[in-house]
Amino acid sequence: METKDSNGTLLADGDAVHLIKDLKVKGMPLALKRGEVIKNIRLTDEPEEVECRIGKSTIVLKTCFLKKRKED
Repeated sequence: METKDSNGTLLADGDAVHLIKDLKVKGMPLALKRGEVIKNIRLTDEPEEVECRIGKSTIVLKTCFLKKRKED
């Protein structure tokens, strides 16, 4: 299975991504803001979902809200 971001770019374990939309997360007091960088994602069994750590919490995000961060 191939996991792709919102632009169709392939994602891999350990990639860094940007959020393309503000997201409210159940159980968290603050929303995730557009443009926020999330590092070290993990792929799941579902091609449209990835796991990541935000603070001390592990959450699952849909890939349609993510854009792969370009390497420097």
